[in-house]
This record gives sequence, C-alpha cells and structure tokens, in this order.
Amino acid sequence: MLTRLVMRFVAVIGFGIPMAAQVVEPPIGASVRLHWLLTENLAPAALLENIAIGGEETLTNSPREYKPHWEGFGERVGMVTANYGVKTVMEAGLGSIWGEDPRYDRTEGRAFSRRLGHVVKMTFLARNRAGNARPAYARFLAIPGSSFLENTWMPDSDATVGDAAVRTGLGFLSRMGENAWKEFRPRH
Repeated sequence: MLTRLVMRFVAVIGFGIPMAAQVVEPPIGASVRLHWLLTENLAPAALLENIAIGGEETLTNSPREYKPHWEGFGERVGMVTANYGVKTVMEAGLGSIWGEDPRYDRTEGRAFSRRLGHVVKMTFLARNRAGNARPAYARFLAIPGSSFLENTWMPDSDATVGDAAVRTGLGFLSRMGENAWKEFRPRH
C-alpha cells in the first residue's frame, strides 16, 4: 500500500514513472462510431464551442460579408457547425472503411510530459481494429479535404486556397486542443 502511494506521488510530480497502462477502448463498432459522430457535433460542449467561435468571428467581423449583427452571428454559427460536421462525417466514414478509431484514449497515471506527448501524438495517429496506433489516414484526408470543400460555401473573402490551407492547420491544432481537453479534464 505504501509503495503504491509513493509511486503514485512520484508519477504525479512528474519523475516520469508511469503508474498505469493506457486504457484503450474495445474496437469501435458502427453504433459507437455513430454515437461518437453525434456527440462530436451535437453535444452541449460542441454546440457551445460553435457559439463561442461564432461570437468571436462576429466581434472581429470575419467573414466581413456576414456583418457584425445577430443575423451575421447566426450565419457564422451555422457555418462553423456545418464545417465541423463535414470534417467529422468524412473522418468517421473513411475511418470505418480503414478500421480507424477516431476516439481519444486517455493515459491517466503517467507523468505530465508523457501525457502531453500522447496528446500531440494522437493528433496524427488513430487506433486500428487491433488497438495499435497507426497514422490517422482518415483524419489526414478529412481535415484538409473538408477545409478545401468549405471554399464552395464560404463567403468570397474566406474562400481562397490560402484560407483553406490555414483552416487545415487550424483543424489539426483544434484536434490537438480537443485531445488535451479530453486528457486533462477532471473525470466525472
């Protein structure tokens, strides 16, 4: 008992001694994939994020075609929601073909630096059907693919190749932020 407490304390303060193995979910099935897709797009946290982004873009009047008023705010929130929906549908659909699991798996009990490394690593990797981390090919196609597809409905001021490239980079940074939240948020 004392050894376990000491090891946990050492792991918490960051000496790099892992305490527990990473918990990997069982392989993802169709119903769990659909649940992930719905949660990513329609859960209260996802909707609040879309509202926050719409609010920030309204304050900065970006894109300028929507104007800084309530109607423009609604258009921005709708656009952000649609953009994220396209990306997640692409990732879930392609991932189902290739057996990729888009869910993030926490690494509780490890040193902070290892947990942070896992956050970054899993931005670019996904678990396959056997539970092994592999390049997230569906994500590699979904983030840039949706970013460039968005040019077809984005206002002209935000529908250039450069804008799509910036959205691609921000898409990966956003995924890293989501991973960090899932890794470090308090457990319920």
